[in-house]
Amino acid sequence: MQPMQTTPHMTSVVAGDYPFTVSVVIPAYNEAHGIARVIERIRTYIPTAEIIVVDDCSQDDTAAVARAAGARVIRHPVNRGNGAAVKTGIRRAHGEVVLLMDADGQMDPRYIPDLLSGIAAGYDMVVGARTRDTQGDSIFRRLGNRALDALGSYLVETEVRDLTSGYRAIRREVIMEFINLLPNRYSYPTTSTLALLKAGYHVGYVPVMGQRRQGGQSGQKLLRNGIRFGLIILRIVSLFAPLRIYLPVALVMQVLALISFLISFFLTDPFRFHIPNSAVGLFVGSIIIFMFGLNAEQVAALRFQRPPHVQQED
Repeated sequence: MQPMQTTPHMTSVVAGDYPFTVSVVIPAYNEAHGIARVIERIRTYIPTAEIIVVDDCSQDDTAAVARAAGARVIRHPVNRGNGAAVKTGIRRAHGEVVLLMDADGQMDPRYIPDLLSGIAAGYDMVVGARTRDTQGDSIFRRLGNRALDALGSYLVETEVRDLTSGYRAIRREVIMEFINLLPNRYSYPTTSTLALLKAGYHVGYVPVMGQRRQGGQSGQKLLRNGIRFGLIILRIVSLFAPLRIYLPVALVMQVLALISFLISFFLTDPFRFHIPNSAVGLFVGSIIIFMFGLNAEQVAALRFQRPPHVQQED
């Protein structure tokens, strides 16, 4: 599947004139300083959309400010995480298409028409893929995102872009098939993109330029992000294509077992047939890893079997 080829503002569809209804879901935590401005700008580009702000138990006036700005507010009684807020918004949305945005002002609403036009053109999900000109990204974050994109592309065997971007439009009926896979904290963008691609849905990309956070303080920390990045990698490997990781590891261990035997046969104890413990351990370990990966692959495949009526429609 080739990525959607677009440039900003290529759409000829007027905002509010789409062949579907739209719900904008904005997870928010302590964003009272800027949420009204975000809602106001969204209204500029798509005035007829339902705007849902999911307040994840903020300690400030996020809910009151968002409600005064005209949004429908859903408040969590306890803080459950960004992903949980997104899932709440998707479940409670009335629109046929859900547009996901953050509340911190980093996602420019001027790209909304491009994202929605991609859905109108037949894509099931359209992702706002950040360009290199995006403001506020550190070199570590950019390198990490590129590594994650490369891993994701390898796992689903097609090109993916900006797996961590939360700026996206999705057909609600499609994302509801996978909503239980989305984590309650972070990495819901990664999970949703790979889940749709794995299931055979169409995902397009629109280049967007991110902006600096408008006020407030970011909770991003280098150590925390590193741990989170590692957990995301483990999660997507387990969910989407375990055998594409476990099989190469098993093969490497087989090669190391052979090398260990050859070293023993020709160097350590020349021409005496003796299998060293290291070779035995590597060989047995490779078999265990391969069988574990094969079993995990079968379990993962069950998650992405589309219902019979969906397959017939395709």
